Amino acid sequence: MLSPLEKLEENLPLNSIDTVNAQILELLQSDGRMTNAKLAEHLNMSETPCWRRLKKLEETGIIEGYQAHLNRRKLGLGVMAFVQLSCSEHDQTATDEFQRIIEITPNILACHNTTGADDFLLIVVARDLDDYSAFVDSTLRRLPGVTSIRSNLSLKEMKASSKLPVRVSEQ
Repeated sequence: MLSPLEKLEENLPLNSIDTVNAQILELLQSDGRMTNAKLAEHLNMSETPCWRRLKKLEETGIIEGYQAHLNRRKLGLGVMAFVQLSCSEHDQTATDEFQRIIEITPNILACHNTTGADDFLLIVVARDLDDYSAFVDSTLRRLPGVTSIRSNLSLKEMKASSKLPVRVSEQ
């Protein structure tokens, strides 16, 4: 039999971020390996309601998954480039092929379809400038419809984070 609090927790709307859910999300963004027991301890609640909240956040897609944050430099990826692409072809076939290549290319960390003069903004990593140059020739220049490639190389990474600001939903 569920307690009144547990019944309330089960019926939270999919987009509801209350104070406890916000705390869970903040804690897990800082330490994705935190056990449910430790999470419950930080929240001053019992493990079962904490686990239920966590599962609900996962089931609703607010928590999409867990991963380790790796140091790219220690993996030999010393170059980070922000690449702006312009395309001449926007038909479905070219778009599908472009997206397929982007998704399977591990050097491309992110790709955004953007407004402005260029169509796409990519974040790309490479071992060094020679490796980046080879990547541009072998991959970026062969993307369907690409008419312009402009690269900006990162000289100094001042902040890198995947932590999102979590705010309590207005009721």
